[in-house]
Amino acid sequence: MADASGGFEVSWQEVSGLASWAMRISRRKLLWLGTLGGTGLALPQLLHAEAKRVGNSSKAKSCILFFLEGGPSHIDLWDMKPEAPAEVRGEFQPIRTRLPGIVVCEHLPMLSRQMHRVTQIRSVHHKIVDHNAGSYYMLTGRSPIVGGELIVRDLPDNFPPIGSALALLRPLDELPPFVHVPEYMFNNGSDLPGQRAGFLGPAFDPFVTGDPCVKDYRVPGLELPRGLSAARLVERRSLLRRLNRAEAAGVWADSWDEFRQQAFRLITSPAARQAFDLSQEPAAVRERYGLPDREDRSVEARKFGGLPHLGQCLLLARRLIEAGVRLVTVCTGRRIDQTWDTHRNHFPLLKRSILPYFDRAFSALLEDLQQRGLWDETLVVAMGEFGRTPKLGQVTSSAGADRAGRDHWPHCYTILMAGGGVPEGCIYGASDAFGAYPVDRPVTPEDVVATIYDLLGVDPETRIRDRLGRPHTLALGTAIRNWH
Repeated sequence: MADASGGFEVSWQEVSGLASWAMRISRRKLLWLGTLGGTGLALPQLLHAEAKRVGNSSKAKSCILFFLEGGPSHIDLWDMKPEAPAEVRGEFQPIRTRLPGIVVCEHLPMLSRQMHRVTQIRSVHHKIVDHNAGSYYMLTGRSPIVGGELIVRDLPDNFPPIGSALALLRPLDELPPFVHVPEYMFNNGSDLPGQRAGFLGPAFDPFVTGDPCVKDYRVPGLELPRGLSAARLVERRSLLRRLNRAEAAGVWADSWDEFRQQAFRLITSPAARQAFDLSQEPAAVRERYGLPDREDRSVEARKFGGLPHLGQCLLLARRLIEAGVRLVTVCTGRRIDQTWDTHRNHFPLLKRSILPYFDRAFSALLEDLQQRGLWDETLVVAMGEFGRTPKLGQVTSSAGADRAGRDHWPHCYTILMAGGGVPEGCIYGASDAFGAYPVDRPVTPEDVVATIYDLLGVDPETRIRDRLGRPHTLALGTAIRNWH
């Protein structure tokens, strides 16, 4: 419904009563756990939210958010400064792209052939040097400072990320609207904030896929537990319906049963199973994204273990988007490594352990979306929580940096956008001669999130309500519309 200011509101009260109802009768609760909880999905609350499409007429229907956790070095990858002093420009050489006058790092040869389709925002900036808080800022568009303290972990009052808001505003019947591949990101003893739904509640958390490259991979929650046949699941569902009619007749029971049916359709949906099945992809496509070159993932990327799973994770993201999922977040995984956080061994790690996998997988994704006719309707965003210091050996955090490393640098960095209504080959904003500060059209995390919503056809001024009924505007920044 519209509020007095004209913004769109989704009331928390529409969904908040369901949890207490579910716990009211223990017998029914146990049957519920046997029916869906045993599969890892407790989705009726998610499916209870009403969808309403708002905003502009953008072509983008969905988004792949490729989060480069740890902070990629803009100055060594795509905002290179070959004329700067050696302690700034580093040791990588630039190579030409298909976009005249634009260069990228020599270790991104495949991506160089796609950069004419990619827009770079080179003036993103903020002041947060902490990984966890910076990630929260970029994933939600909300300041990570509350009461003078940084938000560094999940809290029930955290602002929801973009995927959770889309799950609320645009729910799906047969697929989860918000998916996270492969695992939650983790650092310094906690999952990074900004991944879960915050004040919207667990019903709007992402569906987490796990690593699709592991042996005997099974999709969490979409496989029936061993010993539970489809026929037995139907019997349990039928019994639960009878108990509902006998014990909880009334509007809430009828409503709850409707959304339980939708959750049931999800776990029995052929469309959901097919979307997660990478074996249906041609061998050439899987190879183009990059097949795992090792099964053992115990050695992290920052110890030269590489990213053997990354290609298949991005391929899974494409399959999910093609099936209709609203937003897929892809990261490098849960291992305690913050892949792009290259304080030490900076250039060797990028050259040998990170960029070969990234170059192949990300370029394959961009190419694949074009070939499959998904380019205009799929927004692709590649971003980290910040960049790296313009000067080698410069120390800005407690982790420090060696003489050839780069520390955290949020004061100016680059994010990439492509597809989904973004103009191709645009350079928006600019950094100074050392890549240290914006000198043209500075962009904040608030603006980034507002732009993503806008490109997805969601009015950034849409209102959502927290558990106490308080209204919150989705995005506080200004969406980029005049790209040139």
